[in-house]
Amino acid sequence: MRAPGRNRPAGVIVALALALAFAALAAFPGVASAHGLVGRSDLPVPSWLFGWAAAIVLVVSFVALATLWPQPKLQQEVRRRLFWVPALVDLLAALVGVGLFVLVVYSGFAGTQQATANFAPTFIYVHFWVGLVVLSVLFGDVFRAFNPWLAVGRAACWLAGRSDRVPRWRQLEYPDWLGRWPAVAGLVGFAWLELAYIDKSDPSKLAILALVYAGLQLLGMALFGVARWSRDGDAFGVYYNLFAHLSPFRREDRTLYLRRPLSGAPQLRVVGGSVALLCVAIGSTSFDGFSNGPVWRSITPDLQSFFSHFGAGELNAIMWSGTVGLAGCVLAVALLYRLGVLGMQTVGEGHRAGELAMRFLHTLVPIAFAYALAHYFSLLIFQGQAGAYLISDPLGDGSDLFGTADTRINYNLVSTNAIWYVQVGALLAGHVAGLVLAHDRAVALYKKVQDATRSQYWMLVVMVGFTSLGLWLLSSVNE
Repeated sequence: MRAPGRNRPAGVIVALALALAFAALAAFPGVASAHGLVGRSDLPVPSWLFGWAAAIVLVVSFVALATLWPQPKLQQEVRRRLFWVPALVDLLAALVGVGLFVLVVYSGFAGTQQATANFAPTFIYVHFWVGLVVLSVLFGDVFRAFNPWLAVGRAACWLAGRSDRVPRWRQLEYPDWLGRWPAVAGLVGFAWLELAYIDKSDPSKLAILALVYAGLQLLGMALFGVARWSRDGDAFGVYYNLFAHLSPFRREDRTLYLRRPLSGAPQLRVVGGSVALLCVAIGSTSFDGFSNGPVWRSITPDLQSFFSHFGAGELNAIMWSGTVGLAGCVLAVALLYRLGVLGMQTVGEGHRAGELAMRFLHTLVPIAFAYALAHYFSLLIFQGQAGAYLISDPLGDGSDLFGTADTRINYNLVSTNAIWYVQVGALLAGHVAGLVLAHDRAVALYKKVQDATRSQYWMLVVMVGFTSLGLWLLSSVNE
């Protein structure tokens, strides 16, 4: 039995979690409109009530886990075989992926430069960037099957292996210290393109960037090998693979398996740069919401004046201000996670902060998905419909290849309230999943159940902090 004094830390930490929720949720306004978000002035339930309910659900979930989950259940991937995948499926998927890439590049160069009428911007920012995240969680590592540069790299290796005239290329050993840092650099670059760059929707510039990125991936594959570079160097391959760890489906070689929910996340291979990758994933989505709120609008004029003072033009000042905001949000996410890890370190048993940061990193994957789904849900639902007419008229020149050019976006497909419920539900489910994964890892890592529970007081604060931040971003005013 615990000594009476041992309960005090739990009460203090839970009180801190609720206080953190109150501090964030007290600022909730009633209306929101941001990238991928909709107005909520007609909600039947006040937004602050959603926030308090979310914080209470997290606390109750924490208590339930501490009481009813004394042994790890997710550390081993429990799965069963479904069926064998024919090689023809891979070939067809690769051809589709290469075809879509060619269409994006061609439409970017040859099509209209009006972003909304060109296939490239909508496909890149909606179907590719957002839609593939959802597909990865639902069906597994879908992008790997359709990855166009991976397909070209594999084809080149196959052709080289069958030809005696092609000299054998001696590949370099991929340095262990490099880890996933190339993928981090690529993800930062795309986030900056989406959130800070002025001409982010220019079709021709997107086509150029797509070619440059594909060229860099082929170079990386040539230097370090197709499989090795794709696993750690390809930003999009690594990014979508993170979310695939949440999927109930996993493919290994040519066999598809069904696995226990959440049991894939603890199998995440953590190497150098992995923590930064997830901080960028969560922080960039946070900045997309934050940049549409009143706090950022009150800060950005001073930032723009600062850069203008050093000779930046109006557009460059806006771009550099966005760069600072993006970096600040990524650092804020990293700091919040670091504080939780430092708190866990105080529990003892010789576990240092660096080790704990790596061992509990997979708990951030459902949070990253929750942020992405909550923030971009309405964008995907509404703007995603544009694919029906853009695929028929990708150049915006009036063609109608598939008879769907006259299709229009149905903005009544999902109601405002339904979108809000999905967004809040996604945030809550993601953070509860994070708590479950953290608790399961704790009871597997610590020798004593009491120490495992104590370590999770700090993860509770982290989860409530992320939930409060996410709800605050969804409720930010954009007049």
